[in-house]
Amino acid sequence: MQRRNFLKFALAGAGAASAAALTGCGLAGGSASASGNKTIKIIVTESAPYQEPTKIAQKLLEAKGWTLEPTYVTDIIQPNLAVANGEFDANFFQHNAYLKQFNQDKGLDNVGLFYVYSAPGGIWSDKYKSLKELPDGAKIGIPVDPANNGRALFMLRDAGLLELSEATVIHTSQKNITANPKKLQFVEVDQQSLAKTLPDVDAGFLVARMAADAGHTKDDALAFEPDANQVPFRIVVAGRKDFAGSEKAAALKEAYQSPEVKAWFASYQKGILPTPWDQDPAADVSKL
Repeated sequence: MQRRNFLKFALAGAGAASAAALTGCGLAGGSASASGNKTIKIIVTESAPYQEPTKIAQKLLEAKGWTLEPTYVTDIIQPNLAVANGEFDANFFQHNAYLKQFNQDKGLDNVGLFYVYSAPGGIWSDKYKSLKELPDGAKIGIPVDPANNGRALFMLRDAGLLELSEATVIHTSQKNITANPKKLQFVEVDQQSLAKTLPDVDAGFLVARMAADAGHTKDDALAFEPDANQVPFRIVVAGRKDFAGSEKAAALKEAYQSPEVKAWFASYQKGILPTPWDQDPAADVSKL
């Protein structure tokens, strides 16, 4: 039941390499404003629910005289740093809970500009068809980062397999377990590796998009996150405070929250990813 501080681990293990990678891709140095007033620079994670809406937004913005310059990465540390440093106008890779924690840990003040989609999670297994089938001592894969660590624990609690002390989903960890009658063992790994480790555990937590990439659906989940617990995990486009409210930010929001993007999400994995566009990330983050 090893637990590692996610941000420290990621920086220690990948910080130098990520900086080198960003330099090699042209991400280090310069500023977002250097490309011109009608150019918006955004750093995006490499996954269909991020890349495809970005491609759609790029075409829509181009039709209105804007140039959207996306840079795709797999790193989850550098995007916030690059925005805070002014190398990019915005990023699109994280949920509200992660943004808030990263700001606190790194002393940043990036803000969520608007939502693109919700990222519900669930528990899946390659070995069992229900949580009731899990044997005593079963190994459960869960995310190591604090912002996501408690999500599987909440679902196991709701299924009657654990008892937890009172806490919100983003402030819950193994320390909150007060009863574990089946003696479940928790294997904490980087969220990006959870799908790869699923064959090695009895069951594991996955966010819906990663489950879809691994060939799973909501229908074959052993447990799926209820709507109320999904609020902290809505995916935001984030930027600096001085970018929020700008003409660029407004154009970006209009493109990402377009009917064309809505249609893409409706077609992706039977609409497994909701689009909570009527919700305000600033209001939500204040409750986390």
